[in-house]
Amino acid sequence: MPIVTDSQRSATRTQVRLVITQENRHLSSIALSVTLLIAVTFTLLTLFSLLARIVTQAIPAFSERGTSFLTGTIGSEPDKVGIWPGLFGSFAIGIGVLLIAVPLGIGAAIYLEEYAEQNRLNRFVVVNIRNLAGVPAVIYGVLGLIIFVGWLKPVTNGGTVVAAALTLAILVLPVVIITSMEAIRAVPMGLRDAGYGVGASRWEVTRDHVVPYAMPGILTGTVLALARALGEAAPLIMIGAITGLLPETSFSGKFTAIPMLIYSWSGRPDSSGGNIGWSNAAAGAGLVLLVLVLVFNMIGIFLRNHFEAKRVGT
Repeated sequence: MPIVTDSQRSATRTQVRLVITQENRHLSSIALSVTLLIAVTFTLLTLFSLLARIVTQAIPAFSERGTSFLTGTIGSEPDKVGIWPGLFGSFAIGIGVLLIAVPLGIGAAIYLEEYAEQNRLNRFVVVNIRNLAGVPAVIYGVLGLIIFVGWLKPVTNGGTVVAAALTLAILVLPVVIITSMEAIRAVPMGLRDAGYGVGASRWEVTRDHVVPYAMPGILTGTVLALARALGEAAPLIMIGAITGLLPETSFSGKFTAIPMLIYSWSGRPDSSGGNIGWSNAAAGAGLVLLVLVLVFNMIGIFLRNHFEAKRVGT
C-alpha cells in the first residue's frame, strides 16, 4: 500500500475545499453571479430612491404642521389638512384583517394539511385557493360591494370600516392559507411520529408540536398579507370610502383610509402659494402608511423570533 505523505493529504484537502466552496467557478457561474448582483443593486437603488423621494416630499408637511398633520381632519386646503380619519380607518382595517383572516386562514391550512384526505376534491380546493390569491383586488371590491355593503347591510351598516375589514380579509385570506400550508408542510414528519409514539392524539401533536414549529413561517405570511391589505385602494373605492370632508370617525358611519387620501391628493394640482402642496400632503400620508406597515411588521417579526427561539431551544 503506498504511503500518503502529509503534503499529499494537505493538497487533497485543498482540492476538496475548492470543490466544496466552488472557489474555482466556471465562467458561466461568474456571469450569473454578476447578473444577480446587478439585479439586486438596481432593485435596492430603485427602492431607496423612492423612499428618499417620499421622505423629502413629506418633510414640509411635518415641519410646518407637526403633530396636527396626524390629528387634523380632511379639508380643502393642503396646508390645513390632516390624516386622522385615514389613519383611524387604516388601523381599524388592519386590526379587522388580523382578527378575521388570520384565524380562518391558519385553521383552514391546518385542516387541509393535517386532517383532510389527499383526494381529488381537496386537491381541487387547494388549486382554487392558489388561483384566488392572484385575482385582482378590484374583483374583491365588487364582491364586498355586493355582499358586505348590500346583502349584509343590517350587520355592516353599508359602506363602513366593518365592510372594508371584511372585504380586505377575504382578499388576503388565500395568501394566509397558502403560506400557512407551506409552513406546516415544512415541519419534519419525524416530529409528528415522535408525538404519536408517546401516545399523543392528532390534535395534541398539531397543537403542541406542528403549529409552534411552523409559526415563524405562518407569521411571515401573515405580515405580507397584512401589508397588502393596508396598501389596497381599489376595494375601498368600490365599497364607498370617501375622499372628501369627514368630520368624525366611527365604525358605523362613513370612513376613509390612508390609500384613499393618497389617491385623492396625488391628483390635485399644487397651488403657487404656501409651503405645503397637495403633493407634500400625499407624500406625508404615504410616509405614515409606511410607518404603520412597519409597526405591524415589527410586531410580526418579534413574534416570529420568539417562536423561532422556542423552536431551537434557546
